[in-house]
Amino acid sequence: MAVQRDYYEVLSVAKDASGDEIKKSYKKLAIKYHPDRNPGDDAAVAAFKEAAEAYDVLSDAEKRARYDRFGHAGVQGGGGGGQGGFGDINDIFDVFGDLFEGFGLGGGGGKRRRGGGGPRATQGDSLITRITIDLLDAARGCTRTVELQRRELCKTCDGSGAKPGSKPTQCDYCGGHGQIVQSQGFFRVQTTCPACRGEGKIVRDKCAGCSGAGKVAETVKLDVKVPAGVDTGNRLALRGEGEPGLNGGPRGDLIVEVVVKDHPLFQRDGQDLICDVPVTYTQAVLGADIEIPSLDGKRKHHIYPGTQAGEIIRIRGGGMPHIQRNSAGDLLLRIVLEVPKKVSAEQEALLRDLAELEKANVSAHRSGWFDRLKEWFVPTEDEE
Repeated sequence: MAVQRDYYEVLSVAKDASGDEIKKSYKKLAIKYHPDRNPGDDAAVAAFKEAAEAYDVLSDAEKRARYDRFGHAGVQGGGGGGQGGFGDINDIFDVFGDLFEGFGLGGGGGKRRRGGGGPRATQGDSLITRITIDLLDAARGCTRTVELQRRELCKTCDGSGAKPGSKPTQCDYCGGHGQIVQSQGFFRVQTTCPACRGEGKIVRDKCAGCSGAGKVAETVKLDVKVPAGVDTGNRLALRGEGEPGLNGGPRGDLIVEVVVKDHPLFQRDGQDLICDVPVTYTQAVLGADIEIPSLDGKRKHHIYPGTQAGEIIRIRGGGMPHIQRNSAGDLLLRIVLEVPKKVSAEQEALLRDLAELEKANVSAHRSGWFDRLKEWFVPTEDEE
């Protein structure tokens, strides 16, 4: 069995390459190894499929993250067919055919076009929405309902855009292909037909329900399952819940951006949680069982004698769960020494006794406000 090459190596890009760099490199390789430029060359076809497989993964943020973490095993079955790849050249043209426009290649040539040379089916546009959840929901996972507007095929004309009883007619400008090809010297330039906008058809008698668009806006509600461990910036994909495709193509996706609200007690650092825990001087010196917050509620934790201010106590597995593996980050308790602003007379006396034992230089006892007021108004012996 052949060993799969590293996808970054296939596209000749660095692991921190931007999306534009990845697209540019893939486009260059796809044009180089395109079947129309290499007729009968099986090696070129294999290279063409390998580059498409690499681009399919690295151009998708979610797939790329899985690949960076787990390698090829993390994206098995994620391409157009087979074990994480494309099973057929036509699958590549269906997914990435638009990238070849303007190079006279047009998604693989006439014999591979669907519908007897007519416009090929294309996937609908993806939609983006956003949900906001709190930290506890992010830790446990939850389900949220989103409401959005998306276009649906018009029920009056079944998406044709034509008035019931009539049909769209073939576009005269492009001959129903949806594309026009112009020759410029040795090059052929293919562009979307401006008359039918790639549809290959012109609606003469428009449907009253959709004004000829074939689609109408509708409000839909969808349930989004949020996995435990998500963080702000994560994106969830609901496959096939976007805009309807053209010419029988599949729907696009609904991309759900997640925002996790700040928590009053926990500060998040990746999958770890940081919590400031105030302790008194005596607790820090002598040790104590203190009450701390956790994702599961309040719990007791023992701090040992001599605990220092600013010290970090790590509780393994007390943080946020990992999305892709059965483990969790840690809970980090940051010790904050709590210094009272006021103490009773008895507490002050005890602290002064302690200062004497420690031979510490502390401020003298301060008189109260009324004592200072009396000293201000009552004359001294020298003033009498």
